[in-house]
Amino acid sequence: MTRLRFLAAALVLVAGVAVAAPVTPASGYRFQIFTGDDSGLTVRIAEDLYKRLVPTFAAFRTELAQRRRMVYVAIGPDALREAAARRCDCVVISAFTSSQVWHAIVDRLPAARARMMTAVYAEPAPSDQVRLAALLYRRPVRVAAILGPDTAFLQPALIGQAEVLQAGREDDLGDVLARVKRSEVLLALPDSAIYNPENIRNILLSTYRRKQAVIGFSSDMVKVGALATTYSEIEDINAQVAEMAASFVATGDLPPPQFPRYFRTAINEGVARSLDIAVSDEARRFARARP
Repeated sequence: MTRLRFLAAALVLVAGVAVAAPVTPASGYRFQIFTGDDSGLTVRIAEDLYKRLVPTFAAFRTELAQRRRMVYVAIGPDALREAAARRCDCVVISAFTSSQVWHAIVDRLPAARARMMTAVYAEPAPSDQVRLAALLYRRPVRVAAILGPDTAFLQPALIGQAEVLQAGREDDLGDVLARVKRSEVLLALPDSAIYNPENIRNILLSTYRRKQAVIGFSSDMVKVGALATTYSEIEDINAQVAEMAASFVATGDLPPPQFPRYFRTAINEGVARSLDIAVSDEARRFARARP
């Protein structure tokens, strides 16, 4: 039995399993963690998350399982798809899934079902990324962001933060990048039609030649040539998920989907030197620690 199967067994014993709809009204809450695979990373996420969720749901252990409303926590896109397909009086909290994939799955659901789903997105908050750029340059900077058809929903989050450039499915990426020339910083967002393995190298080279910085959406992007990013550890995301679950149990209101609240910063010092950016200690320490 793998560690993940052992964990699943523990979840059944403590949190209960889905059963036929009760004839009496729901009283209390229970939870179940959905995983899309049994990799070591997923096991680590699930084990840490389980420990954080148990205190919130422990008060309902004396209630009959059939009378408790289910809270599903989905780790990753595959688990989100499985949880979204469940027909039940339940809520779903998604984690470790990008906002693009979240919307691709949830926007296809009936409105009533979609209202019972929320998320902590995998990528950083645009506002935190723009703040990091200002700290790196030690002043406000001109920031541009490229949105494709599948990430147009991000435009409200960018108002007042960046100049938004729209890229159609048939647009040439080189032409789109040429329209970013007036900006000092390109804010990269997880849009698979724009930032994919085939395009990322060309984007980084193109902006580098123009002395433009790229604020990436992951620490991996920083390793391959982006200037910097904010990023969240597993424990940061899990802490926020646990807070959302506790808020729902306490109030009955499901918090809206949100970007990571807790984060730290990664900076590519070599790229910073090439761009003539003297990185301050304030930029290096830019973070929001969890309680």
